[in-house]
Amino acid sequence: MASPADAADVLDRRIAGLAAVAIAIHVLEAGFPSPVPGIKPGLANVVTLIALWRHGLACAAWVAGLRVLVGSLLVGSFLTPTFWLSATGALCALVALALGWTLGRAVPPLRLSPLGLSVCAAVAHMSGQFVAAWKLFLPHDGLLVLLPVLLAAALGFGLVSGLVALRVLTAMERLEREGDAA
Repeated sequence: MASPADAADVLDRRIAGLAAVAIAIHVLEAGFPSPVPGIKPGLANVVTLIALWRHGLACAAWVAGLRVLVGSLLVGSFLTPTFWLSATGALCALVALALGWTLGRAVPPLRLSPLGLSVCAAVAHMSGQFVAAWKLFLPHDGLLVLLPVLLAAALGFGLVSGLVALRVLTAMERLEREGDAA
């Protein structure tokens, strides 16, 4: 039987592995050109969703936090406005995930799938970034013109990330079933 210390060590390794994948995706996405500032696919969030679904909220929070911190160090944006916008977005997305996850556990008919959680997190991420940009860096009403475009992009990318997460989770579950059967 594994000791609590062994279980914690396994979880730490899982968090490190998931965070490493999320950081790699984050760094790759930083190199993508964007037609509108602030619009990125957010595929690193797929890893956060997988962490949440498989290992719980604390694991997802660690993965997201490490992704933002280490990713910003690697791309050279630590403590820049980009870092603060990313951190704000990640925090808002985590709050949305926590609410959706906790509510779904407390009231099963309201339980969201990874797709539903992804959309909620993406819209919360973009909303948080928008408010931070507007209040801290560009307090001009003209910024509101971008809000519908940004929210539409968040919805679209949230759907894509949710579908990717759903496929990965389904594949992981299938592989585990096949491994158990062997």
